[in-house]
Amino acid sequence: MNGLYALKPWYADQLSGVRASLVRHEVSPDTLTAAGVVAAAGAAAALAWLPAGPAALPVALLLAARLAFANLDGALARDTGRTTRRGAVLNELGDRVADLVVLAGFLALAPLWLVAVAGLAATLPSWVSLAGAAAGAPRRNGGPVGKTERCLLVVIAAASGWTVPVLTVIAAGSLLTAALRLAGLWRELA
Repeated sequence: MNGLYALKPWYADQLSGVRASLVRHEVSPDTLTAAGVVAAAGAAAALAWLPAGPAALPVALLLAARLAFANLDGALARDTGRTTRRGAVLNELGDRVADLVVLAGFLALAPLWLVAVAGLAATLPSWVSLAGAAAGAPRRNGGPVGKTERCLLVVIAAASGWTVPVLTVIAAGSLLTAALRLAGLWRELA
């Protein structure tokens, strides 16, 4: 069920040079968390304001940056010994805000109710994972429609203009992902 999340170790290796440079320049992990939210906002703006087709490249680049920042903030904290409980909370809040900000780009393109449903559904897999971690289970990631897959789906919408079908897939896929994570968690905690 890992989906594109299975590529995370490879992706982290690709970012190792960037991470080393950030360590040398004493960049704060919190700065990277904030940069991820800013990149998400840029992707949302490009999605909302640019026509389908031309929007695809800036949306893809900004979402790639958003995913890179999401990968780098925790790794940088671990590399520099700056892991804190406050930083962990900020990281999770930054990820959820970035998820919702990206989907807010659809507000100019699709019915409000559908954007709201997709936004709420997109947060559910993470809440299930966080609840499991709070109960002592290992954190569950990935899934048929996790964070990386949602970003890919947004790029597809930016390229094609298929906003309603993409939001529908994000909503349904996120609900499925949350249900699968919950089922696995339920078995594990039995």
